[in-house]
Amino acid sequence: MTEKNVHHKENLVAEKGIHTDFINRMTYGEYLQLDSLLDSQKRLSGHHDEMLFIIIHQVSELWMKLILHEVGAAIASIQKDELQPAFKMLARVSKIQSQIIEAWDVLATMTPSEYMEFREKLGQASGFQSYQYRMIEFALGYKTRHVLEIYKKDPVLHERLTEALQAPSLYDVSIQALAKAGFPINPDVLNRDVTEPYEGDPSVEAAWLAVYRDVDTYWDLYQLAEKLVDLEDWLQQWRFRHMKTVERIIGFKMGTGGSSGVKYLKKVLDHRFFPELWDLRTKL
Repeated sequence: MTEKNVHHKENLVAEKGIHTDFINRMTYGEYLQLDSLLDSQKRLSGHHDEMLFIIIHQVSELWMKLILHEVGAAIASIQKDELQPAFKMLARVSKIQSQIIEAWDVLATMTPSEYMEFREKLGQASGFQSYQYRMIEFALGYKTRHVLEIYKKDPVLHERLTEALQAPSLYDVSIQALAKAGFPINPDVLNRDVTEPYEGDPSVEAAWLAVYRDVDTYWDLYQLAEKLVDLEDWLQQWRFRHMKTVERIIGFKMGTGGSSGVKYLKKVLDHRFFPELWDLRTKL
């Protein structure tokens, strides 16, 4: 490698925030920026279990960042009629979701008495405020404009969430793929306001039914449908484990930040992201 190329790589590393003078001397800790990462667990109490509480939620947020990275790329691939790369990305998301679900089992090792020792230190902070979780919901098609109010005090974050609200969801582009394949999709669905929650349509169900009844002809669309079902299945399992862990630790108390806690978490279990893909199973 020439001296010029070495300097070019060093500049690229510096631009990305990795503080090292020479890429060939870069350490594992520098590449992962472990100093800042491992210094981000700031307990507000002296209680032992607060470390568990912080790390579980930080790890979940890191996994959610990767979910958004993968789903965003999958949406772009489907829009370009490149379904195979999207399948790999969506399969990865399902595996990530399984990791997040397992995290609830670790958090559940904390008892109600232990949590009460530091709960008041959380103030108004609540998982309900997780903007990445809201962006995942938006990316899958569950658009809820009213949640933007939570982030109004942060203009940059509010704008980012507004852009996510206004972008087509994974299911929107999947329905567009059905239309591109020649299925007669209701124009009102294809041209719908994507800032509103998707509610289902008979023409979409008929198209998916045709795909499932002729798998050989529509193999790519069939694979896409099953990847979507995987995502929703895992997400609902995540929601259920979240609800049961919260119920196990605080029962039906009001959540921090003013959320209704378990009552809200039980309510969202009834929501479906891709309704036709579940309804068609009864009709096959």
